[in-house]
Amino acid sequence: MSKLETNTIDTVSGTSTLQVGSTNTSTITLGVSGDTINVPSGVTINNNGTQTGFGGTNTPNFFASHSNDQTMNDNTITKITYDNEVFDTGSNYDTSNYRYTPGFVGKSFIGASAWASDAQTSIYSQEFYLYKNGSQLVYQENEQASSREWSKWTSHINIIVSHDADDYYEIYGKVNTNDGGTAHFPTGSGNNALFRNWFYGYKIIE
Repeated sequence: MSKLETNTIDTVSGTSTLQVGSTNTSTITLGVSGDTINVPSGVTINNNGTQTGFGGTNTPNFFASHSNDQTMNDNTITKITYDNEVFDTGSNYDTSNYRYTPGFVGKSFIGASAWASDAQTSIYSQEFYLYKNGSQLVYQENEQASSREWSKWTSHINIIVSHDADDYYEIYGKVNTNDGGTAHFPTGSGNNALFRNWFYGYKIIE
């Protein structure tokens, strides 16, 4: 292998396009370990090829719903059983414990939704929680301010969280039926064509 030593490579007079590599080239290496490749201000990088190792990806990510109606006892904080894993790119969602463990140090966007229903038309309030490592982190509540009661409530959580690799997140809910009865989280169609309750998350690129 020959070695070319120079300070500047430029095009010949009258041309403005410089090509490095041609028909015999399969790999072009710029610099060695420890070097800095500087792209000056004002330079445009135009990529029409396939890039690897640049920027980042929003993985791991997951999306889960639950496959059966879940009964909620009155005024009891209960974990929501999102057991239907629609996708999970990094195997970071646990369908047995209904929890997300990121597996990396950084930040994740986490979202969840739950729709509570009661046949007796007596839901007065619904509370929605995001737990981190077994403790409440985010709290959201829907409450009827008047004497009128509702048969259905929907709650949502959307938040960016900072975490270690082994932190874990779960969703809990509580329903006040006003009559001491029970409510439930209906699943909808029971398949992946229609979701009423879901839990999802993805890595934030920094």
